[in-house]
Amino acid sequence: MDKETKLLGENVIQTLCEIYDPEIPVNIYELGLIYDIQISKNWDVKILMTFTAPNCPVAESMPIEIKDKVLKIKKINSVNVEITWDPPWNKDMMSDEAKLELGFL
Repeated sequence: MDKETKLLGENVIQTLCEIYDPEIPVNIYELGLIYDIQISKNWDVKILMTFTAPNCPVAESMPIEIKDKVLKIKKINSVNVEITWDPPWNKDMMSDEAKLELGFL
């Protein structure tokens, strides 16, 4: 991965860290909802994510929010947010900071 792609990836992560699950006071990245981020040579971004539960009330709106915010990063041409349920999300996927914030540590 070249330096420019790495920097762009860091900007994507920083942007994702500004998006919060409305029911949990932790950002979606630290919650472990983001499974993968891919950036092509053409600056197209693919984000693979999940939700804490299949009936999540923001399952329709959050991918749109993610796409809109990541698209504001300079150089990015497109953003595709894909939802997966495999593997299912669990508390072990959270960062230690998220676990601490939620009282799991």
